[in-house]
Amino acid sequence: MVENEHLIDLNHITKEYDGVTVLDDISLYIRRKEFVTLLGPSGCGKTTTLRIIAGFETPTSGEVLFEGRDIVSLPPYKRRVNTVFQKYALFPHLNVHDNIAFGLKLKKLPRAEIDRRVDAMLDLVNLSGYGKRRVDALSGGQQQRVAIARSLVNEPEVLLLDEPLGALDLKLRKGMQLELKSMQQRLGITFLYVTHDQEEALTMSDTIVVMRDGHILQIGDPKHIYDEPANAFVADFIGESNILRGTMVRDELVHFAGQDFPCVDFGFGEDAPVDVVIRPEDIMLVGEDVGQLTGTIRSVLFKGVHYEMIIDCGAATFKVHSTTMQPQGSRVGLSIVPFNIHIMRPMERPGREG
Repeated sequence: MVENEHLIDLNHITKEYDGVTVLDDISLYIRRKEFVTLLGPSGCGKTTTLRIIAGFETPTSGEVLFEGRDIVSLPPYKRRVNTVFQKYALFPHLNVHDNIAFGLKLKKLPRAEIDRRVDAMLDLVNLSGYGKRRVDALSGGQQQRVAIARSLVNEPEVLLLDEPLGALDLKLRKGMQLELKSMQQRLGITFLYVTHDQEEALTMSDTIVVMRDGHILQIGDPKHIYDEPANAFVADFIGESNILRGTMVRDELVHFAGQDFPCVDFGFGEDAPVDVVIRPEDIMLVGEDVGQLTGTIRSVLFKGVHYEMIIDCGAATFKVHSTTMQPQGSRVGLSIVPFNIHIMRPMERPGREG
């Protein structure tokens, strides 16, 4: 099989609960060996999408294809997927080894084969020597690794992860992000990850699917999603942004904050209302006499690697990230190069090419 061929296809999936539409005609494909993240706020439909792939929910309409075969009517235990939930659902009366071995024992595999697979999984998740430990004596991060090992030991083709790091503290969560990505690359299997945390999505994913209100708003790799958000919602949800209403005067010229700015976008027509998105790190602080805009610094916060400044320019207020601090109350100029001005129509919903 071709490595980049579609492993899973969701075709025109709609899901309703008591007349309320949770997923509204979404279509999505997932490639073999890809790390795909469903990203969006609570209630956007990302967990429902994962549960439909797992077989825990049945779509109201649409197809779920696995290697081209419709699996909508296939029960969860017959699907070549396993799921890791935020609540790990480990068996407290079993030790680590027996928790991981549980599915293998149901398959009645030989004891030696079970022990070999469990030991390999313990090594993979950096828990070698923990087999006889009680699971309730483990830390949250260790329990999460046991839950992942229990899912991976059955050798699924797809691992579904529903906010598995949500219960961990910040430092441990960051460490586990790197471990999960490393595991996925070493195993060469497909991961479908659900989160509302944009940093997790940007850190781990090959492909990010941004969702809102049961729709897919944008699909792309992390850099594309960050650099070229499809609409104001995506720009605001993925990182920090200055989002302003503007008017596209003509191709490569946009009006916002009381004046015209050259940009690189075209095809919006003339005098068309648009959203203008500028990342805080893409605004340069310069002298008042050379800035495209001038303003007063209203607040300054030190963020560790940069200073965050709120600058009032009269017609608009901007958030600026800079490694150089300017004192509160000072007057500065703002300069924005054309490439860093992103123009979009509100609520565009582009699909995924290829």
